[in-house]
Amino acid sequence: MTSTPARADRMTAEDFFAWAEIWGEGERYELVNGLAYRLQSETISHAETKLAVVIALGDAIRMAGVECRAFPEGVSVRVSDRSVREPDALVHCGPYDSDKMFAPNPVVVVEVISPSSVKTDVDRKLIDYFSVPSILHYLIVYGDDGRVVHHFRSAAGAAIETRILGRDAVLDLSPPGLRVAAADFFVDPGPGSVPAP
Repeated sequence: MTSTPARADRMTAEDFFAWAEIWGEGERYELVNGLAYRLQSETISHAETKLAVVIALGDAIRMAGVECRAFPEGVSVRVSDRSVREPDALVHCGPYDSDKMFAPNPVVVVEVISPSSVKTDVDRKLIDYFSVPSILHYLIVYGDDGRVVHHFRSAAGAAIETRILGRDAVLDLSPPGLRVAAADFFVDPGPGSVPAP
């Protein structure tokens, strides 16, 4: 996320969603304390990891047979009256209005680490996401390291617990009862990729 707001006047979440209808195609924003910030462009490997996460979550939902849906970036989470986040992927459970821009009942949110987002993903978004009562799991995916940080509400719901998992782990996202192999979140470089210097 850039440090300079894309729009200087403060908005409510409702103002933000109305403003979103006139965004330029391909542009993505988040609302933080009433200010709209444009999200940074990303690398191909970042986009590949995000796609792998959505596919893995969708497969886990089908295997579990639960009434949930995996969504890619573009579906927002309303954090408060003045803050709206757009995770890289999310799992929503229950009914929703497909004409809206936000998930009313997100249960799992996922961020894939990039150099421009690492600070906000690990601190501010942790606070924001767990201020939403329906969110039970926050996954931070480190594509280059092959690791997943799994923050989740304790069984009593009074505390946030954390697990750091490698590629060989299986994530237990209960509720809603999903099991996901961490390895499915990671993409091996394709035949056309060029290694970084």
